[in-house]
Amino acid sequence: MTDSLLRLHSETVRPEWIDYNGHMNVAYYVLAFDHATDRLLDHAGLGAAYVKAENRSVFVLEMHVTYEREVRQGDPLAFATRILGVDGKRVHLMHAMHHGTEGWLAATNELVLMHVDLDARRSCPLPDAARLLLDEVRAAQSGIPSPPQVGRVISLGTRKPDRPSE
Repeated sequence: MTDSLLRLHSETVRPEWIDYNGHMNVAYYVLAFDHATDRLLDHAGLGAAYVKAENRSVFVLEMHVTYEREVRQGDPLAFATRILGVDGKRVHLMHAMHHGTEGWLAATNELVLMHVDLDARRSCPLPDAARLLLDEVRAAQSGIPSPPQVGRVISLGTRKPDRPSE
């Protein structure tokens, strides 16, 4: 039985991704998640070939990364992707990065993507085929509990942020 998560990408932590703390630098978490996003876009027919043929693409509007456990040089990484929502122009998704052999969660990446006409540099509707596929994936994943990292807000605790005076 499958859990309906998309498992489209895996890779290994490269030596050049290691920082002075001896683990993968935050910038390379984002790069590895971007590779997972590229695989999702390929899967949905929105990858590089689509961009070249249609002069339309997908831009990231917002992104949030959580770091659960450090990864080190040579660690295998496996990514699972969850489609959280789709509308006419946008996709809300979350990638989970796991250690490829031990299975523990290393990090998550929540994103909102926008479909864009590259000539106009403005949003435009997703192609029907891509939207249908993404909706089908989301529906197939609907029985999976929402990850606790979805919609996280950054803060130091219970104190509410100061509001600017009016």
